Amino acid sequence: MNDTSYILRVACDDQPGIVATVTSALATRGANIAESNQFWDRHTNKFFLRVAIITPADIDKESVALSLNPAVDRFNLKLKIDEVARRPRIIIMVSKFDHAMLHLLYQIKVGWLDAEVAAIVSNHEDARKVADQEGIPFYHWPVNKENKAEQEAKLADLIKETKSELVVLARYMQVLTNELSSQFYGMIINIHHSFLPSFKGAKPYHQAYERGVKLIGATAHYVTPDLDEGPIIEQETERVNHAMSADDFVAAGRDIESRVLARAVKYHLEGRVMLNDHRTVVFTL
Repeated sequence: MNDTSYILRVACDDQPGIVATVTSALATRGANIAESNQFWDRHTNKFFLRVAIITPADIDKESVALSLNPAVDRFNLKLKIDEVARRPRIIIMVSKFDHAMLHLLYQIKVGWLDAEVAAIVSNHEDARKVADQEGIPFYHWPVNKENKAEQEAKLADLIKETKSELVVLARYMQVLTNELSSQFYGMIINIHHSFLPSFKGAKPYHQAYERGVKLIGATAHYVTPDLDEGPIIEQETERVNHAMSADDFVAAGRDIESRVLARAVKYHLEGRVMLNDHRTVVFTL
């Protein structure tokens, strides 16, 4: 009989006995713990737990949840359970720079990212050829001040129709409205072509070049109404020097952006990211 794998995520106020109670309850269902990560935030007294379990095939998600009900009541747990075998559906949004999108598609193709791309959405036509080659539905929705609300309503409908769990802004060069950002908080990841919070706005690599910086980087974060201020999931930097041109900075930045975004998407899809107010708890690989 085949086994079934689940990912459990728990958040609550810290108090003694949480781990013991949760793991004991899982043991009553014959669950074997394959991976466990926990974190106590001393400043907020919040406790976070991620547990990957393997259960007999006849133990379904509802049975696991039922066994944990006493722990939920006792500790006032926020509990989320996901079956590992499911393939989350995602929507990729892109403008003209397609390097981050292409990297995501490649990592999905080779199996490093376990997801299904439900759609590619763009405010330009450039990505249509790639979408057609990959057999992915493509939506060309140009955006301007007059139609922004209409186009975002289409996006909201598409998310619901496709049952997508994540929207990835793979260098989508449009600012989402406060309404959309709030509606899908924790479901939209952006790659910012800068090591936040430095060098915001246009041409950050050129700003970095003009300032003679020795490190450049990229930041993947959740989208919020506060522009480029959402909870950070992943970052990376690379050393540069005076002999490099601004174009060299851009080329290095493209590589960093692609890697950082892919890792952030992987962490999210595998339930490794938990929101802690305006920050994140990220249980990396």
